[in-house]
Amino acid sequence: MAVIHRTTLQPTKLELLAEWLPTRAWHTGGEARPAKAGGFRLDDPAGEVGIELMAVTDGEGDGAAAYLVPMTYRAGPLEGAEEALIGTCEHGVLGTRWIYDGTHDPVFAAQLYALFTGRTQAQAQSLSDAPDLTVAVTRVVAEGADEAELVRVTEGPGHTDVTVRAPGASVPLTLRVQRVLGAGSDPAPGADGRVTAEWQLADGTTARGVVAVALGADAAVPTPS
Repeated sequence: MAVIHRTTLQPTKLELLAEWLPTRAWHTGGEARPAKAGGFRLDDPAGEVGIELMAVTDGEGDGAAAYLVPMTYRAGPLEGAEEALIGTCEHGVLGTRWIYDGTHDPVFAAQLYALFTGRTQAQAQSLSDAPDLTVAVTRVVAEGADEAELVRVTEGPGHTDVTVRAPGASVPLTLRVQRVLGAGSDPAPGADGRVTAEWQLADGTTARGVVAVALGADAAVPTPS
């Protein structure tokens, strides 16, 4: 179970995202001024890595966009993931934290797989040990063991494909994380499973849409940008 500390972060996550978002191909516009718009957490069974899927809005009025940024928080660098580093910050309780784009973190990949297969539950973004009942999951029936290993990460124009394989499974499973969020959208009709969640639009209204889908092996081909 993740423990949510009421403390400070220097710099804040939004300050780090303001620098990081414009470097992403799926970010529209120039300078970023992200605002927190919702999200949820997943628990690392080992209790070592924090996992948050944060929704942010960027822009104003009809031109505002909504993005999903999965982030993992670690006590030290993740070997081989230098290009996925969003930044570092000083946590008032835990000290220096390395914040990564979660789609490149094997702990995030394993727990997203666990969410799709019903072995874990979405947790409230800002409360300890509190399931987020607003997050809905259409589960998939997967082969192999309870855990899955990260195989590869493929960037698309508005999504990131995280391909995983469970030991003993005959085929991999691709988990598509939506980067650009759209209320009521279904980015992959016929997908094996999907996760839907809520976020706040720039005008203060609540939107709901798909934040991730599970695709079969045949659908794991990169989408041309």
